Amino acid sequence: MAYFSSINLIILLILFRQASAITTIYNVINFGAKADGVTEATSAFIGAWRAACNSSGGVEIIVPKGRYLVGPMVFGGGCSTSTITMRIDGSLVAPVDFRVLGGAASWLSFEGVGGVSVVGGGFLDAKGSALWACKASKDAANCPAGATTLSFTNSNNIVIRGITSLNSQMFHIVINGCQSVHIQDVKIIATGTSPNTDGIHIQLSRDVSIINSSIKTGDDCISIGPGTKNLWAELIACGPGHGISIGSLAKDLEEQGVQNVTVWKAVLTDTTNGLRIKSWARPSTGFVQEILFQNVLMRNVQNPILIDQNYCPRNKNCPDQESGVRVNNVTYRGIRGTSATQVAVKFDCSPTSPCSGITLQNVNLTYLDQAGQSSCNNVDGMALGLVLPKSCL
Repeated sequence: MAYFSSINLIILLILFRQASAITTIYNVINFGAKADGVTEATSAFIGAWRAACNSSGGVEIIVPKGRYLVGPMVFGGGCSTSTITMRIDGSLVAPVDFRVLGGAASWLSFEGVGGVSVVGGGFLDAKGSALWACKASKDAANCPAGATTLSFTNSNNIVIRGITSLNSQMFHIVINGCQSVHIQDVKIIATGTSPNTDGIHIQLSRDVSIINSSIKTGDDCISIGPGTKNLWAELIACGPGHGISIGSLAKDLEEQGVQNVTVWKAVLTDTTNGLRIKSWARPSTGFVQEILFQNVLMRNVQNPILIDQNYCPRNKNCPDQESGVRVNNVTYRGIRGTSATQVAVKFDCSPTSPCSGITLQNVNLTYLDQAGQSSCNNVDGMALGLVLPKSCL
């Protein structure tokens, strides 16, 4: 993709600037935090952030090894400094009572910031299993929605590197309304049955890269929402989970499109979907275009290649209309491995907005050591090179 070189340049500039500008250090211990996992440390983290935000020059917030009990925190922008690094070497742990986080939108929320890096080998342990159990119980109607573990909103020049997110109540990482974001060497861990625990969700954002990251969760490993432009995902290990998804789209009539997305060198294992584009069957101004999936290995994956424009999970409250989302110029190149479903390639597109410019190139997907099947509905495209199962384009 043409934008690859520009994204690489952005990454290098972000990393160089944030690595070279650090001059002042703030340790959360000095603000009253205790690394015992039982003493409330939220105010210490907020105090360290405020001190860093009001400093001039580059600053670093240190979270040493140990366990820190913290509740929901908002780290706001408008800082005097243009560079803040939060280095987490310890573990942030959520309160035992899931309702403390459950009523908040996010656990760690960065809003309107610039030049912020969250790095280190530490852990964000949201202890989400108690909320998941609540949602699976007879009392589910009284459970809170749950919090995203780490979110960045309306921010720019962001780095997330080396962090492990454990058992998020809801989404693990959300990038919303941001520009120039680099995510690398991140680990995301939750059970395959954990509800709505998307690994990394991007929406209304541009120039985002996700590199060398492992995602094990109960929903989409990477979910790509409306308004995403120039996304590069490379060396991704996904599974368990619901695969790598664009959408769901067409939630609203007026909706921004998704464009210039590349997924390169990924491995999906035991996921319920592979490379998926999904939209609700209702009118929408949205679109999906200039998408490349390349060099992806499937290991026992259900629906390895899927465009679903009649998306309706659990077949409840389906709109039963026709999707207005326009899907065009999508390439699947070098996709190989094993399908857990007989139909390994399925394009179920809208009759009013048919998919166009779909390309299958050097695809080899087998089902029970045999060639699987392909299914096409309202789609136009072409097959190049060896394509198994036999193309229906």
